[in-house]
Amino acid sequence: MPNWNKSAGKCRRIDILLFDRFSNHCLANTVEPLRAANELAPGNLYRWRYLTLDGASVTSSSGLLVEPDGALRDGLGGEFLFVLPSYGFRQLATPVCLTALRSAATRYAVMAGLDTGGWLLAEAGLLTGRRATVHWHELDGFAERFPDVEVVRERFVIDADRITCGGAMAAFDLVSRLVAIQHGEALRLEVALMFMHEGTVVQGRELAAPKSGAVQRAITLMRENLEEPLSVVTLAKRVGQTQRRLEQGFRRELGATPRTVYRRLRLLSARKMVDETDLPVAEIAVRSGYANPAAMTRAFSGEFGMTPRAIRSGTDQ
Repeated sequence: MPNWNKSAGKCRRIDILLFDRFSNHCLANTVEPLRAANELAPGNLYRWRYLTLDGASVTSSSGLLVEPDGALRDGLGGEFLFVLPSYGFRQLATPVCLTALRSAATRYAVMAGLDTGGWLLAEAGLLTGRRATVHWHELDGFAERFPDVEVVRERFVIDADRITCGGAMAAFDLVSRLVAIQHGEALRLEVALMFMHEGTVVQGRELAAPKSGAVQRAITLMRENLEEPLSVVTLAKRVGQTQRRLEQGFRRELGATPRTVYRRLRLLSARKMVDETDLPVAEIAVRSGYANPAAMTRAFSGEFGMTPRAIRSGTDQ
């Protein structure tokens, strides 16, 4: 069984097995949330490698050439193996491939099939008796082909040490969920906010929005009032709740208090200005709600492990 517990300071290692004609869209939606989590939290939370069965290069469906870091057959192992075919996956289910996947299952704590990767895992006998999904276009054929798999129409399925995901957009949801399991809902929310524009809607809802309307409205107010932060009491009044009830909602849905989430949103804004502008640190402090530049620098260093000036100069402090 994998260890899904939160583990501060632990770097999760992920190998991504690519095949010719893999979806670059799916790969980006897998890797970019991991990169964002690394930027938003102190230390490297995730490291990843690209593998192929034999170590040879592969080309995505859109023509992107990838030179892998190694070959799966070399005995590489670790915590997670993400299996990413996309098009032509049926032809990939050769005896050599299936044997390699079964061998890998003894070396990796978790096997994950992305896009049509669940089909290869099922062909290798690695999903027998498990709940699983696959790209929605192949779902009916998947259920017919593998009667010993409990096929469900969901964006992704986590069944102990087996994970399956139904497509490129769902890959972002899956990886965001893993970030939440391992590092908390507040970080998942921050990762989602990095990739969304104001008003972005997916399947009729704001991307990665909290379930509670009050929590969502409070976060919107926070984002609109970074320079002059509102008190938690004021936030609660504006969303029509008591302070205690709003705090309970934040803890339940995000695993953090409103004050903590607000602080991190302000520091995210400061980090963006450090990275993308030439504004003085004193000006950045004001724009992110800090009257004292030294206080902002201390908070910034605690959050990102480096001072604003060190980030700009490319030094370690």
